[in-house]
Amino acid sequence: MSDDHIFTADFKPQPFWWDAARPGIGAPDTLPGRVDVCIIGGGYAGLSCALELARNGTNCAVVDTKRIGQGASSRNGGLVSGGLKHAGPKLVETVGEDRAARLLTEAAGSVPFLDGLIEREGIDCDFAKVGRFYCAWTRQDYEAMARSTEQTAELTGAPARMVPPERQREEIGSDYYRGGQVAEGAATIHPAKYVRGLAEAAQRAGAQMIGQTHVTGMTRGPDGWTVETDRGVIRADKVMLGTNGYTGREAPWFRRRVVPVASFLIATEEIPAELAKELVPNARGLADSRRVLSYFRLSPDHKRVLWGGRVGTSAMDPRESARRLRRVMTRVWPQLNDVRISHSWNGNVAFTFDFIPHLGEHEGVHYALGCQGSGVAMQTWMGYQVARMMLRGNSESAFAEGNFPTMTGYRGNPWVLPLILMWFRLRDQIDRRLL
Repeated sequence: MSDDHIFTADFKPQPFWWDAARPGIGAPDTLPGRVDVCIIGGGYAGLSCALELARNGTNCAVVDTKRIGQGASSRNGGLVSGGLKHAGPKLVETVGEDRAARLLTEAAGSVPFLDGLIEREGIDCDFAKVGRFYCAWTRQDYEAMARSTEQTAELTGAPARMVPPERQREEIGSDYYRGGQVAEGAATIHPAKYVRGLAEAAQRAGAQMIGQTHVTGMTRGPDGWTVETDRGVIRADKVMLGTNGYTGREAPWFRRRVVPVASFLIATEEIPAELAKELVPNARGLADSRRVLSYFRLSPDHKRVLWGGRVGTSAMDPRESARRLRRVMTRVWPQLNDVRISHSWNGNVAFTFDFIPHLGEHEGVHYALGCQGSGVAMQTWMGYQVARMMLRGNSESAFAEGNFPTMTGYRGNPWVLPLILMWFRLRDQIDRRLL
């Protein structure tokens, strides 16, 4: 039986965000002959780096294979937090107590940094300090959240509190979860408006934007870097890499250190205001604690539901990913059984092997990579930090310390991810029954 009824007549296999802010900066007529810094990757990290460099008088250019901002920066769910949730309780064990504390503090500070940048540059991007409700998948998850609540409040400088299962309808119109944690320090944003505004701010400061230009190689010589592209050559004194989940073969050392993972999203057709209020009473961003997590929210105008998750590990037909996401969504919210899907899309996030974002310099290439799917604030902060590193010659960021690990035999092709996803789904179901 056909399931075409679950899609709107004007269904679009593209980000909902593009309806209001489609990436528009493509290839200029000519490439610059030489710049001080060539930045590869036109997302949050690259643009934030360009903005800070240009504000300090550095001649820089941002190069992207697609239009500027067309990657994950205009495809994500628009949830803003500064957490290192994937690092989990092993963070202290991995990096030591002192560095763990500095990492957590710095990550939490990325949200007010983002807030300040948006205000300073006058970026209209529906930034809303509405907080987040973190839904507990199991009772054990709830208890772990409860243990972290005081630390969350201390790090973010904003209230955090637990909501027990019997009161969770104050935060989500569902009985599917086991309560959860409210963190008032989180926010939501229109990601495509933000990345467009960030690019415009960098341009105003003097940075050049070069979209639809694929970098094929980089060579370092006595006079600096030669960046080879499919449209010609750009020469630069320095190079910065901010390609994250789209890091290609032209940067093999970095490709071995990030694992690209597809993340999928859908948007529903417009729903009645009273239903939207029932589903998300306080218009917060939401995410759950499953290994194969879901993250979801209302659109900025509160007229649609946006639902995201890991229903695969690589790109697939947008209608198929929409079917999978809708099944998960309607388990949580049966109220949406008769609501149709208007948009479906995906984008790549980048994981690292230690679940910690990394910035720094390797053999002359500056970089900011790997935010584990929490990159709106963090990638903006890391791009800024790389710019400061270039300007000062060193970095004070805790994310610039330590080794950037890889795994023996890994070359950038995560062939094992489908098996890991299956195992994580099984573990989620086992934990749900036992915990």
